[in-house]
Amino acid sequence: MDKKKLYVGNLPWSVTNDSLKELFVSYGEVVEAVVITDRMSGRSKGFGFVTFADEAAAEKAATEMNGKTVEERQIVVNVARPREERPAGGGYRGGGFRRDNRPRY
Repeated sequence: MDKKKLYVGNLPWSVTNDSLKELFVSYGEVVEAVVITDRMSGRSKGFGFVTFADEAAAEKAATEMNGKTVEERQIVVNVARPREERPAGGGYRGGGFRRDNRPRY
């Protein structure tokens, strides 16, 4: 697991990649700061990731920034976990059941 990459949640909608980087740059060299956005609307999903050059800086940032208030929102900061694979199917065109519960042929 990469301990240099942090998950930052409960972000205000106004936070951009640049402003996210500015929040963490005082803890060390920030390699990347990305706010995750919705593909269709382009609007922030309220979370992002910050990657540091070294683990010590990331650990210090996670400890000190977790629970801090940013634009009246208490942010959540912790070490990012690897993305889990999700099973395919379930919705329209994804397999599973039809809305009218008829089997597919």
